[in-house]
Amino acid sequence: MDEHAEGTSLSDLSVVGVRVELPSQQPIVLLKEVDGDRYLPIWIGAVEATAIAFAQQGVVTARPMTHDLMRDLLEAFERPLRTVTITALREGVFYAELGFDGGAVVSARPSDAIALALRTGASIRGDEAVLAEAGIAIPDEQEDEVEKFREFLDNITPEDFEKPGS
Repeated sequence: MDEHAEGTSLSDLSVVGVRVELPSQQPIVLLKEVDGDRYLPIWIGAVEATAIAFAQQGVVTARPMTHDLMRDLLEAFERPLRTVTITALREGVFYAELGFDGGAVVSARPSDAIALALRTGASIRGDEAVLAEAGIAIPDEQEDEVEKFREFLDNITPEDFEKPGS
C-alpha cells in the first residue's frame, strides 16, 4: 500500500479481466486488490472492453488501435507511463489518473487508463476510499467462484462484446 499525493492510501490492483453483465449487456472490467480480498468492478464501454481483452490476450491488430497509438506516442516522446490510479467514485462515475515520470498527472477514464497500463506495464492502483465504497470482499473460501469467472474470461473473445446486429 502506497500513500497518494493527498495523503490517502493506495492499494495495488491487478486486472482479473472483462465480461459482459447480463441482462444489460454492459461490459465490466474486474480488478482485484493484490494484497487483499477486495474486487473492484467498473462498468465500461464495449470498445474499451475489447481493448482490454486484446491486451490481455496478446492480440496484435494489423494497424494500431487507439491505446496502441497512445503507447507508441509515449515511447516515441520518451515519457513512460508509470502508474494508473483509480482516484474517485462520484455519483456512480469512476475517475482515474495517469502518472508519468517527473510528476506529470493526466486525468483519464479508468477503462482507457487500464487499457493503456496493460500495454505499457504501468502499475494499477486504487485509492482506499474507492475500494472502501465500491470494493467487494470475496474471502478465500469463495475463490472458487472467482476461478469460474477466470475460466469464463479465458474462453471469451472480443467479438462477444459486440452488440447484436452490429
